[in-house]
Amino acid sequence: MSFGKLSEITKIAEKKGCPFWQIIIEDDMKERNVSFAESFGTMEKMFRAMKDADLSYDASLRSASGLSGGDGAKLEAFRKQPNRLVGDFITEVMEKAVKMGESNACMKRIVAAPTAGSCGIIPAVILTYLEQKECGEEKIIQALYVAAGIGGVIASAASISGAEGGCQAEIGSASAMAAGAITFLEGGTNWQILDAVALSLKNMLGLTCDPVAGLVEVPCIKRNVCGAVNAVVSSQMVMAGIKSAVPADEVIESMGRIGKLLPSCLKETSGEGLAVTPTAAAVMEKMKG
Repeated sequence: MSFGKLSEITKIAEKKGCPFWQIIIEDDMKERNVSFAESFGTMEKMFRAMKDADLSYDASLRSASGLSGGDGAKLEAFRKQPNRLVGDFITEVMEKAVKMGESNACMKRIVAAPTAGSCGIIPAVILTYLEQKECGEEKIIQALYVAAGIGGVIASAASISGAEGGCQAEIGSASAMAAGAITFLEGGTNWQILDAVALSLKNMLGLTCDPVAGLVEVPCIKRNVCGAVNAVVSSQMVMAGIKSAVPADEVIESMGRIGKLLPSCLKETSGEGLAVTPTAAAVMEKMKG
């Protein structure tokens, strides 16, 4: 990807008078030497894989560690109950985020978005939007280009790797990507997409990567829920007219610096945090046995 800042993309889009996603697909066409149809077809395949992963969720499956499985079905049942504190949209986002994370833990096919550990956030947001708002699949695929452009800049200017930048780089990046995507779907401007990125990523700064037993299960799966809900809430603040005081590019740069400052014990090595709790030690002993 040829962009180092999100503002570069937005300025080009504004100059051309086109949406954010169009700049990203044109960049992909140039970089991979493919046609519009070929590029769009590739993104469509990723969308289909996300959709299939959601539809093929199996509540009876459990991960090899026994830490994951079945919680997606609990949230599905909860969504059908009356008198919930949160509405249908957020509840379904929560449900889909867990289902995708559990599918990953149970070795089913998922889409790394941008990583396997954060695979539930973007699908949860866009699939729920598709189902509840009935906007059409073409629009959803365009939104995925928005997400891809955001993720590409974050990967270039900071990191999307938990081992390099902590969980802020995985869950945080995915949340920012989803926030931008749903802002586009809601009819937000190119600059509002950037505000949604900034608001969502600011909420995730400093998040550590401390997986229990070194597995992408605890706390990863439930963090996908928080990342997905954060994306929706951040987008809704923007659609209400709220702007981020700190521009998106500066937030991304800050995440990169914070990632470098985090000690290695908090970056996917399971050397601190939740990974060294008595509960985590018991899980490790059980797995050894």
